[in-house]
Amino acid sequence: MALKYCQSHKCHTYDTKDRKRGSKGNRVNQTRRRSHFYYGGGNFCSLNCYNDWAIDFMDRAIDSVSGRLHKPMTLEPKNAWKKERYNYDWRAGEYQNMRWRNMATGLEVEIPREDWTNSNLAEPTTYN
Repeated sequence: MALKYCQSHKCHTYDTKDRKRGSKGNRVNQTRRRSHFYYGGGNFCSLNCYNDWAIDFMDRAIDSVSGRLHKPMTLEPKNAWKKERYNYDWRAGEYQNMRWRNMATGLEVEIPREDWTNSNLAEPTTYN
C-alpha cells in the first residue's frame, strides 16, 4: 500500500487531529498522507482542499492542458459516437455485449470485443 500526499497547497493549514505531528510540546500541522483520496481524481483529501487548489490553479490548468474554449462545441453525427456496454452477466462477471451509439442520430452498431479495448477508435469503422 503506497501512501501519497494531498496535493493541496493549503492542506496543512486546516487544524485537525490527523494532521498533527510531533511530540506534545512541539506539535505542527502536516499535509495529510493516505493510501486513497476521494476528490479531484484521487489527488485531494477533502473537498475543501480540492476547492482551495481549484480557486488558485484551475484557470492555469485549463489554459495549459486542454485550452480555453472561445466558441461553443456542437454535437454532430460525425463526433457523437460513444462506446456503451449492456447485458451484464452476473455469473460471468462481465458485460456480454458492447456497441457504438451515436448520441445525435440514435444509430447503434455492435462492437467486436477486440475493438472495445482499442482506445484509438473514436467511431465505428463500418455501419450496419
